[in-house]
Amino acid sequence: MSDQPKRLYLIDGSSYIYRAYYAIRHLSNSKGFPTNAVYGFTQMLLKAARDEAPDYLAVVFDHKGLTFRKILYPEYKANRAAMPDDLVPQIPLIKEVVAALRLPVLELEGFEADDLIATLAKRFAHAGLEVTVVTGDKDLMQIVSPHIRLLDTMKDKISGLAEVAERFGGGPECVVEVQALAGDSSDNVPGVPGIGEKTAVELIRQFGTVENLLAHTDQLKGKRRENLETFAEQARLSRQLVTLVDNVPLEVNLQDFAPVEPDRDRLTALFKELEFHKLLQTFSSAASAAHHSSPDNAYRAVLTTADLDELCAELSAAERFAFDSETTGLDPLRAELVGLSFSVRPGSGWYVPLRHHYLGVPEQLPVAVVLARLRPLLEAPAKEKIAQNGKFDTLVLRNAGVEVRGLNFDTMLASYLANPAAKSHGMDSLAAELLDYRTIPYSEMCGTGVKQICFVEVEVEKATVYAAEDADITLRLYQHLAPKLVETGQTSLFLEVEMPLSHILADMEWHGVRINPLLLGALSKELEFKLATLEGEIHLLAGGSFNIASPKQLGEVLFERLQLSRGRKTKTGWSTDSEVLAGLAEEHPVAAKVLEHRSLSKLKGTYTDALPKLILPRSGRIHTSFNQAITATGRLSSSDPNLQNIPIRTVEGVRIREAFIPAPGNLLLSADYSQIELRILAHLADEPTLRESFQKGEDVHRRTACEIFGGFPEMITAEQRRQAKTINFGVLYGMGAFSLAKDLGIERKQAQVFIDNYFARYSRVRDFIAGKQAEAREKRYVTTLLGRRCAVPEILSSNGAIRSYAERNAVNYPVQGSAADIIKVAMVHVYNRLQREGLAAKMVLQVHDELVFDVPQGEVEAVTTLVREEMEGAVALTVPLTVEIGVGNNWREAH
Repeated sequence: MSDQPKRLYLIDGSSYIYRAYYAIRHLSNSKGFPTNAVYGFTQMLLKAARDEAPDYLAVVFDHKGLTFRKILYPEYKANRAAMPDDLVPQIPLIKEVVAALRLPVLELEGFEADDLIATLAKRFAHAGLEVTVVTGDKDLMQIVSPHIRLLDTMKDKISGLAEVAERFGGGPECVVEVQALAGDSSDNVPGVPGIGEKTAVELIRQFGTVENLLAHTDQLKGKRRENLETFAEQARLSRQLVTLVDNVPLEVNLQDFAPVEPDRDRLTALFKELEFHKLLQTFSSAASAAHHSSPDNAYRAVLTTADLDELCAELSAAERFAFDSETTGLDPLRAELVGLSFSVRPGSGWYVPLRHHYLGVPEQLPVAVVLARLRPLLEAPAKEKIAQNGKFDTLVLRNAGVEVRGLNFDTMLASYLANPAAKSHGMDSLAAELLDYRTIPYSEMCGTGVKQICFVEVEVEKATVYAAEDADITLRLYQHLAPKLVETGQTSLFLEVEMPLSHILADMEWHGVRINPLLLGALSKELEFKLATLEGEIHLLAGGSFNIASPKQLGEVLFERLQLSRGRKTKTGWSTDSEVLAGLAEEHPVAAKVLEHRSLSKLKGTYTDALPKLILPRSGRIHTSFNQAITATGRLSSSDPNLQNIPIRTVEGVRIREAFIPAPGNLLLSADYSQIELRILAHLADEPTLRESFQKGEDVHRRTACEIFGGFPEMITAEQRRQAKTINFGVLYGMGAFSLAKDLGIERKQAQVFIDNYFARYSRVRDFIAGKQAEAREKRYVTTLLGRRCAVPEILSSNGAIRSYAERNAVNYPVQGSAADIIKVAMVHVYNRLQREGLAAKMVLQVHDELVFDVPQGEVEAVTTLVREEMEGAVALTVPLTVEIGVGNNWREAH
């Protein structure tokens, strides 16, 4: 039997609520209900329970009624702002989560949480328990003892007797004495004017208590003595206010705090409503049972030729089947196939292990034999197939010599369209949310961190349940999501655009793009020299050396050493983000130099140093991953490497593009939509002036300048055109007078005049904006030209900043989303025509509104014509789509 004392943890729930609320912002479910505080609180609570694993645990809250301190001093906490509007409705849900976790919730009328904590801590410490109070509140330092400590989980800081002595100059009994003198601005405890915490510590160290100090004020001089004598009663009142009550009448016993199994049904319902997908996976009431235990619910391993015959017969007879691959890694071009799983009926599945390797592993069928039998089924276009993130499986199988055809339903992409507000479209999240099913986590198979093993080392019996479950759940998700696409009117978008595009992106990733590592190496050295030069200039301007990459050191240099005026402090120190530095650049040249240093350092680390390391040896190319189900608008993004963020307006960014080159003997062709978002705005808003301008091929920014400032086109100055361009694009992003004034460097009043003039001349754009915001308020989503739903759940938020952001998105999403739809349609049409006409040109990159092709020199003319026709004819608008095409020996020349 252990001699270690039992441990009781008391969670300061009221403190946790506010800390969670401010730690996570702009989080809501698809209905627009704010969830940030609930999510943050739950995660903090679970972290404390998981990391500390206490024997007993309770959560304590303030009571919302009148407390004895308020009666004693009506101004107590009177300076506190009202609870934020979007926090108020989250409080009951927070308590409901705690109750569903079956943790005791304690609150008592007339008392604060701190009083209850002090009472419980004292009672159970005397009973022999080690008590930990989880809080960030310094007031609770007064209850610290050899058996009571404080734990701030957000700062990972423990406060015991030593920490109390360091701050308050003595034992816990000094805390109330110091606070009585210094007061507490957060609680509006008055204290004694002119005495701060540091002075209070000195006085209590000398006199011991407030009463003894007040009895010996004759030993003090000047203003300090005068204030103490004048505000003696205020000091005594303050002491009463800060002293915690440690004998609150609470009828509880220790066993009430013993952990019990949570109410999974209740948590499942809560987390489903709140759309906490990862928590739903953890606490779902649906267990991940071993389905192979029941003949009607079977997961089977394919280990013999007879098993393989039976699997092939079942797949051949099925109208469609779901499949999944298990691999040695997450890069489909580098990973090896470990096994394949299949499902033709919900609740059943097969797993074909291919490369499991461990002591005692059962004999597996040869890879070549298995693939030879499965290839005709996987490559048959008429055999419908279902996958989750099928692009990955397609590339893995291509790597193994199998060309997947007939993949016409990807559950990840279907969820992306049907549930645009979902925080995740991963299979585990979808299973929890849509099927009330908790899948086996990968970590359960392979572990985590340094102890993680490769899937080849997982026992075949365990791997069978895990892998076959993936195929089974994918099939079940298909049955759930296919009707959702019909219901939301997005079946055509899914089948005619997103699914074909997935295959095209797989081809683009497989082909990759060549880069010139020697050029990048030279540029990297140039950047290294520039960075060293900049560092010297920055240190000279700053009056000494420091670590430029350290926000803490930079903040101290800017706002303490140089005394610059636009400082903004955060919880961790001075803010030195880009916006702050841009503002400071007008005040001191060092800020501009730091911004330049950051920009060059990022380019060097992200591109010139990193890109050569990403070259795949067997292809000699880099192979970016195109992400099809991430952005809110339907736009593609890319990763490993991210090619969307290479700057095009800086010399260095242009040089990086110069390093992208075609295959030997080829040229790169770049095709870029011209002002596509403004053209879409003209179409969607049905704005005649904008329409006419595009139809005539006019300079639309010059035309807008004419409308705003008056006069003929030839009278418009370059500055007026620049201002009109900023307004044209600013309208798309909901830019107000404040932001416009900042961008143009003009007075806010003048900026408002520009905006008013714009909407006076383009009244249908104003109506379009109002209409889209009204649509978003009614539906909580807006739609694009092709019917894509873009979620705007925060449109009804009670938080003004969040609501304004959503209102801007309600306007921007239909425009930007329609641009995304158009280029996707264009990609499908261009790809199909290249195939039909037997051309060797390859589409290799998609960046924003631009497509890049690797083209044999003899095909340049034909491909130019083809690309222009298909891109400009992708969809029919009331204004022409225009494409700018360039050709060159590298991306820089082509663009």
